[in-house]
Amino acid sequence: MSFSISILKPLFKSDEKLQQSIKETIHELNIPVSTIKMNAQLLQKTISDEKSLKRLDRINQASNNLLKLYENMEYNIKKQIDKIDKQEFYLDEIIAISCEKFDDIKKNTIITTNVPSIKLFTDLNGFEKTIDNLISNAIKHNIKENPLVNIEYKNGILSVYNTGEKIDTKNLFIVFDKYFQEDTSKDGFGLGLAMVKEFCDKNKITINIDTLENGNSFNLNLKNIL
Repeated sequence: MSFSISILKPLFKSDEKLQQSIKETIHELNIPVSTIKMNAQLLQKTISDEKSLKRLDRINQASNNLLKLYENMEYNIKKQIDKIDKQEFYLDEIIAISCEKFDDIKKNTIITTNVPSIKLFTDLNGFEKTIDNLISNAIKHNIKENPLVNIEYKNGILSVYNTGEKIDTKNLFIVFDKYFQEDTSKDGFGLGLAMVKEFCDKNKITINIDTLENGNSFNLNLKNIL
């Protein structure tokens, strides 16, 4: 948490008017971006010029990036003032949505899933970010030949397995630290796993790592959010 956020957090909690103002401002930020996206989509139906279509594609991409920034800002502010709403959703749907996000960057990585339609109740946005980070990490730290990511659920445990070099046992207790790098010659795990651990701790989800012969498995015990 930054210094400024740590100072403002008690203010956020104590001032209901400020909370309402922040909520309204966040909502207002979403409106112009949504308007841009809607009009760009309408223009795409009437324009056939290739250069103009490319420009519209760039506008759409920029709008998507702005929406993502908006969603992240909204989530982080709500998290700071402890106003995260919990809701019901289905595990298989979240896994499918997350896997789709990596279609363009997974290259030759094969992602297999065996996840039933299990109903969960927790912070949906935070859970999505947790799954995204675990899958991103599994793709990033995989082997070059025949890379595999397998996601499965069994007896309350969601496991994300990837082929690759085993995590050194001496690093198992610090792999979730911010900016941890097992091999300094490569990109480290970065903030992703630290965010995963923060979410799991807050929502009473036990997480552990199995170091296997041909890779690693990150296991989340979801019994407290079923």
